[in-house]
Formats: sequence, structure tokens, C-alpha cells
Amino acid sequence: MSSFTDRTVIVTGAGSGIGRATAERLVREGARVVATDVVEQRLAELVAQTGTDRVTTVAGDIAEQTVVDEVVAAAGGRLHGVANVAGIMDGFLPAGEVDDETWERVLRVNLTAPLKLVRATLPLLVAGGGGSIVNVASEAALRGSCAGAAYTASKHAVVGLTKNIAFMYGPQGVRANVVAPGAVATNIEAVPRSELGAGRVFPVLQAIGLAPASPEALAAAITWLLSDDSANVNGAVLPSDGGWSAV
Repeated sequence: MSSFTDRTVIVTGAGSGIGRATAERLVREGARVVATDVVEQRLAELVAQTGTDRVTTVAGDIAEQTVVDEVVAAAGGRLHGVANVAGIMDGFLPAGEVDDETWERVLRVNLTAPLKLVRATLPLLVAGGGGSIVNVASEAALRGSCAGAAYTASKHAVVGLTKNIAFMYGPQGVRANVVAPGAVATNIEAVPRSELGAGRVFPVLQAIGLAPASPEALAAAITWLLSDDSANVNGAVLPSDGGWSAV
């Protein structure tokens, strides 16, 4: 893989799961990482694990503009990539049961936060001659049988947002792509809150019969899309789902 030496990449959700695996991989590849997460202790553990001064941390809710501004400032004026990894589930609530609070929270974290960070970082990417944005969606971005209404809608919207970024800013050297994971062994909360939702989704998941992937497997795909090795890839959706999308 092409080197990330002297390159700065922002990673959200970097305290655990896919985000942490991505941050750790980027550091190993030579990058300077601006890592953000809502839990400060997780970021402290990331710094301790990597054992390098090339990790700058910002704790807070990335959907808050003040946190976005702090993250962008931490990049120090030079930026080469953004990995929007942070996300939350929705309790498998179908449209007839989803409450306003869940709908608004899931859309805020999964869709609005990536938009805010991309909006804030595009000037840096363009000024630097280009860069790569990777938004993490889900198998739920490809079908309606994986989650509840809010999560499914948010991840479909992430794909549309990413394709629009790719179209609008591709001529200025900015690439934007999506990684769509299937089941991954992370600490994201996936507790069902709907009998109907669980009764519809869980049999499908069991029939697919795929073992959860490791966060490191997803980090590999994200890092590739951030790298120059994927220079000819823009506006793409890359399923990293163990073959689920082939079913």
C-alpha cells in the first residue's frame, strides 16, 4: 500500500471497533491521525496502544459544530483524508414504531455528523490539491432487511451524500467513497426494541449465516480507499461483507 508518511487523516469513532482499527492501521502506515470519539477514555487507550505522538485526540460529539471545528483545527491546516466511521443503531424499530427521539438521534449521528465534518474539511482538501473521504455505511445501505427504519434510511442517505461529493468535487482532486460492512465484531449496540423488527430481520441474518468480520478487516478496506492505490476509485460503494451482497 502507498505510504501515508507525512499525511494527516481524521478518523471519527476512533475509540473503538472499526474506527479504532482504522486509526491504528493508519498510524502503522505512517500517518498522523486526528482521532475523535464521544468517549475520552477510549481515546486515551488508543494513544497508549499506539505509543506515538502522531495521534491527536478530540473528545466530543462530532455532530456538534464546536467539536467539528476543534477537529479541523487539530489537523493543523494540512489534511489528506477523512474517515467517517462513527455510527449508532436504532433498535430494529420499523417505521410504524420508531419514535422521534430515535429517528432524530440516528440521523444526527449517522448522516448529519459526516456532512458537517465533510463540509468543514473540504476547503482543506481542495486547497491541498485533493484527498480522500471514506464514509462508512452498512449492508443496510444496500437493502431493507438489515435494521430498523432510521438506521436503514441514514445509511442509504450516506451513499447518496457520498456520490454527490464525488461528483461535485472530483474535478478538484477530492475522492469520496463508501465502505459497506456486513456484521462486524464491535461494541455497537444492537439490542432489539421491536418484536416486529427482530422477528423480520433476525431470521434473515441467521439464514445468511456469515460470521462477523473483525474490525481490522474493515480497516484494511477503509485504508485502501484513503490511499493513493485507489486513485481511480471515486463515488464507489465497496461492500466488505463476506459475500452478503452476493446473496
